[in-house]
Amino acid sequence: MEEGFTIVQTPASAAETPVFVLSFRQRDEVAAAAAGGGWRVVAARRSEGLETRFLASGASVVVIDARGAMSEGLEAARLLGVTVKAYGAAMLILVSQSDTVHMGRFFEAGATHFLGSPMSSAAIAHAIRFAERYVERLSGWAGQGAIVADPLGWHFDRELGSVELTPALAQLLDLPEAPGMRALLKRLDASDRRLARAALRRLRDAGSTAFAHDLPGKGRVVQHLQYDPESGRVDALVEPLGMAPDAGAVVRDVLTGARDAPSARRWIDRALGKGERVGMVLIGLARFDTINTAYGRAAGDDLLRGVSRRVAEAARETLGTQAVVSRIGGSDFLAAAIDPGTPALRIAARRVEETLARPFVAAGELVHLGARVVITESVAGDGAAGLLRRASETLLGEGAVRPGNGPSVESLIGDLRRAMDRGEIGVLFQPQLEVARGQIVGVEALARWQHPQHGEIGAELLFAAADRAGLSAVLSEHVQRRALSIAAKWPRSLEHIRLSINVTAGDVGRAGFGESLLGWIDSAGFPRGRLTIEITESGIMADLSDAARLLSNLRTAGCRVAIDDFGTGYSSLAYLKALPLDYLKIDKRLSSEITGSARDRIVVRGVIDMARSLGLSVVAEGVETEQQLDMLAKEGCQYFQGFLCSGPIDVPALAALVRDW
Repeated sequence: MEEGFTIVQTPASAAETPVFVLSFRQRDEVAAAAAGGGWRVVAARRSEGLETRFLASGASVVVIDARGAMSEGLEAARLLGVTVKAYGAAMLILVSQSDTVHMGRFFEAGATHFLGSPMSSAAIAHAIRFAERYVERLSGWAGQGAIVADPLGWHFDRELGSVELTPALAQLLDLPEAPGMRALLKRLDASDRRLARAALRRLRDAGSTAFAHDLPGKGRVVQHLQYDPESGRVDALVEPLGMAPDAGAVVRDVLTGARDAPSARRWIDRALGKGERVGMVLIGLARFDTINTAYGRAAGDDLLRGVSRRVAEAARETLGTQAVVSRIGGSDFLAAAIDPGTPALRIAARRVEETLARPFVAAGELVHLGARVVITESVAGDGAAGLLRRASETLLGEGAVRPGNGPSVESLIGDLRRAMDRGEIGVLFQPQLEVARGQIVGVEALARWQHPQHGEIGAELLFAAADRAGLSAVLSEHVQRRALSIAAKWPRSLEHIRLSINVTAGDVGRAGFGESLLGWIDSAGFPRGRLTIEITESGIMADLSDAARLLSNLRTAGCRVAIDDFGTGYSSLAYLKALPLDYLKIDKRLSSEITGSARDRIVVRGVIDMARSLGLSVVAEGVETEQQLDMLAKEGCQYFQGFLCSGPIDVPALAALVRDW
């Protein structure tokens, strides 16, 4: 706070009336100001379960601190507005001076009072008193019936050196009402005991704080602590948030409704500590960042909630109703179960892949997220941290549904720079054919690492290791220049073949990249007119203006431009119209779905029709069967690549294929 806080001391007996505080940035400071004014404080940093928590607190005044969190504060006010009005309560909004212009929006949401910064703790206390008087003049607060009849709490008396529990808490924990602090702490897990001791250390300076933990028999709780420096008394109110995982329910993630990451780790550690084996399915959303950027945070949040529901349904269908589902960070999810066995995990992984392959709705439009899924099982000596780390490395490195065998990203980082110097990272070429004539007309250059221990490593794992090592730009340049150098020396039989090389999102944002790329093309001696630059949707959406400028310069210089992997992320007609493109490459998933249901064919047909209406040639990736090719041809697809013709091959094999095709 601008002026800091001075705790206003009142007799301990005055701290009986509750006040509810929601502060996204300065919870402890605002709670301390309210506690110093004589209130028993229930404070929160997050708005999940807000209405229930407010009513359960028994408070007649809710304080929402919107300083530095205008959107969160306004959303919280809207969530509570109806309840505040219905019960005749008061809502006090704390705002920065520059944000007082937005008070009309808070008023519409149901706020009754506001206070602008700079503000002292005394000003906050007086504002709460004014709000309480407002409630009293409404002829008594209707929400008083919500006060918990048997509160859970305890207090520590410094003079007596004793801890006393409320009867309800003593009964719940099966402890005497004066058990001693050591006995009370023993009811917590080791990690929660550390949180409790840290909160008690903070309390002396802060005057008021809180910490959350699991309480056996009650579930997830928050302990709200207040300290009186004159008497040395500590008062604690224990606020239940939900049933504990051991009781069969789930600590909810604020956004998705899934178990949160700390709770999932505790569940895994408990299971492993009991000697159980834990199997898990780890899911990483492939294109969430692109969609989140394109459609906005609200649409991204809706997508995560949808993913959570689908993952939960798939996990409980295949792993049983006791399966744990967690959002463990960003756009990564986890499904875990006690000793499910490898076959069941594989089934679960396939089911998750299938359900996430179906399109989602974002801002009224159909989008495809795409997901990588891996399975991992615990081994002797595992803890939650190690098990999750191994699963994450497998997810990032392989993107395949199998346990963590094969090289991990971490194991490759140290070899990467030396591999480029030793020439281990080379390029293979996958043919592209014209559908109408059945002739090979081009190739896409694809990176391959011939590792001396692990054998051939593909581009996905290779670039994942480069990202972790901070070598993405170096690797991208290495592959591009290697492809150009090799193609410039192709035999005469390949002189009519076009070359496609990939540029990354990092390339797009790098200053001077376009000029450098044109320099490499010319120094290699490969004709610009036979070169196609491929860029993924994520590369475009990383910075649309930079991408448009780069692609325009490359086309002006004589190259052609393709958008790669279209149909799995933010597939927007708007940027297709705005960008200078020559080709649209349909993602292999869409190519495979052409032989699926009638709805699948309609989607593919729509993409092809849209591209052709914009004057773009269409290339289908991942074509593996004659049936797929036949149906793509009927819909108007002009080019294809995939194992129906050939996988990635070296130059001698390419020359032989062109000769004999």
